[in-house]
Amino acid sequence: MTDALTHPPSDYVGGRFLPIAGDSIVSTNPAEPQHVIWQGQPAPQHADDAVHAARQALPEWSGGSFDDRIEALRRWQQVVRDHADRLAALITDEMGKTLAESRFEAQAVAAKIDVTLDDVSLGRVREYEVAVTESRAGHCRFKPHGVMAVIGPFNFPAHLPNGHFVPALLLGNTIVFKPSEKTPAVGQLLAELMHEAELPPGVFNVVQGGADVASRLVEGDGIDGILFTGSWSVGRKILHANLDRPGRIIALEMGGNNPAVVMDDCHLKQAVIECVRASFATTGQRCTCTRRIIVQRPIAERFIPAFCKAASTLLIGPGASAEPVFMGPLISDAPVQGVLDFQRDLARAGGRVLVEATAMDRAGHFITPGVVEVDRFSLDRDCEVFGPFVQIAIVDDLDQAIEQANATRYGLAASIFTTDDQAYEDFFRGVKAGCINRNTGTAGASGTLPFGGLGHSGNHRPAAAFAVDYCAYPIANMVETSADVEVPGGIHWDDRWVN
Repeated sequence: MTDALTHPPSDYVGGRFLPIAGDSIVSTNPAEPQHVIWQGQPAPQHADDAVHAARQALPEWSGGSFDDRIEALRRWQQVVRDHADRLAALITDEMGKTLAESRFEAQAVAAKIDVTLDDVSLGRVREYEVAVTESRAGHCRFKPHGVMAVIGPFNFPAHLPNGHFVPALLLGNTIVFKPSEKTPAVGQLLAELMHEAELPPGVFNVVQGGADVASRLVEGDGIDGILFTGSWSVGRKILHANLDRPGRIIALEMGGNNPAVVMDDCHLKQAVIECVRASFATTGQRCTCTRRIIVQRPIAERFIPAFCKAASTLLIGPGASAEPVFMGPLISDAPVQGVLDFQRDLARAGGRVLVEATAMDRAGHFITPGVVEVDRFSLDRDCEVFGPFVQIAIVDDLDQAIEQANATRYGLAASIFTTDDQAYEDFFRGVKAGCINRNTGTAGASGTLPFGGLGHSGNHRPAAAFAVDYCAYPIANMVETSADVEVPGGIHWDDRWVN
C-alpha cells in the first residue's frame, strides 16, 4: 500500500474507517505495473451502511446554517491545500498523468470552494419574493435533495468528484462517494482528508468497489440523487435503473467524440499547437479531448503535416519524470489495445494511417499517438476512443465542416479555428455541443462556466458553475398575512360553525 495513505485499505462510513481485506481490486502504477498502490476486497454491505449513515446525518447537516456549512468547507479547503503535494503525487502514481497535471488537479480541488461560493453569490439557487395579492406573499425557496451518490471517474479522480461534493454539501446534502475502481487510493485519501477537516460523521462517506457496488447504490431506495462522471454506457445503465424514480435527480457527465474545425483563414501555428494539446493532453484520457479534426481543403496540405510532425515528437514517459514529458501512460492495458484495435479497423475500412499508434516496448501502459485520415465521419464509426488517437477529414467549406462536426451521437465540446467572426457565429449556431470554443482547443474548461454536453455526453445537467443548480430544488411557498377569508361562490358557510 502507498505511503500516501494513513489507513490500510478502507471504506469510510459514518466517520469511521472500516478495513476491507482481500485483493479483488488491485490498483497499480500505470508506469510501473509491478508497483501495487492499493488492493482490497469491496464490502457491498458497507454501501448500505454508508447510505444509512448519510441519512442519519442529513437532518442536522441540512438544518444547520449556511454559514456553518461554509465554515466546514473552508476547513476542507485548507486541509487540501496543506496536503496538495501528497494528493498530486498519489494521483500521478495511481492514474499516471504527469505531475504538472496532477498538481493542477490538486489545486483545483481547493479552488472549487471559492468558485462555488461565487456561483451562489452571483444568483444561482437564488431565493426571491413576489407579491401575489395585497396580503399574500409568494416565495421561492430551496431544499437539498438529501443523500447524494457520487460515482467518480479515474481520469480526474479528485477534481471531478469534488466538483459534485462541494456544491452538494454547501446546499445541505450528504454524500456517499464511490471512487473509480481504477483509482481507489485517491478516493481513500479524499476520505482521510475529509476526516481531518472534521465534517460531522455521516456527512461524507466513501465506499470502494466496482460495478456491483455502484449498482447497489444507484438501484437502491436510500438515495435522492446520483451525480455521475464516466462513460455513456454506464450512464445509460443508471438511467435505465431509475426509470421508475422520476423524482430522483440524476446528473450525467459523460464522454465525447469532439470535433475541431480548422478553417483556411486560421492562425496556422495556433491551430496546430492547440489541436495537438487538446488531442493528446492527459494521454487522450479527457472527455473533452479532440477526437476528430475537420480541415478546410485549402489549408490541409499545410496543417496536416505540421500536426502529424508535432504529434510524432511528443515526449512520453512516467508522469513523475524529472524531464517535462507531455504524455504519461494510459491507465491500463485495455485502452492501449482499444486504440490499436480502432486504428486497425479504420485502416481496413480505407483510412490512411499518417502517424501510427504503437505500444511502446517498455514497462508500463505506454503508447505513442495515432493519427488516421478518413474520407468523412459517420455515425457507424462514432466511437469515443479514450486514448491518444485522432481522425482527420478534409472538407470544402463551413457548411460541410458543421455537418461533419455533428456526425456524432455525442455533444460535449467543439472548437473552430478562424479569424472570421461570421464563420464563428454560424458554427456556434450550427454545431451541437455544450462547450463551443473559438481559437482554443476542445480540452480544458473554466470552473466559472457551465460544463456539460448533449446527447450521449450529458442530460442537460451541466456541472462546474451550474453544479449548484442540481444540488437543490425550488419550492413555491405562499404566505397569507391576513385572517380575512372571502367565501368562494358555491360554498355555503355559517360563522357559527367556528364560533
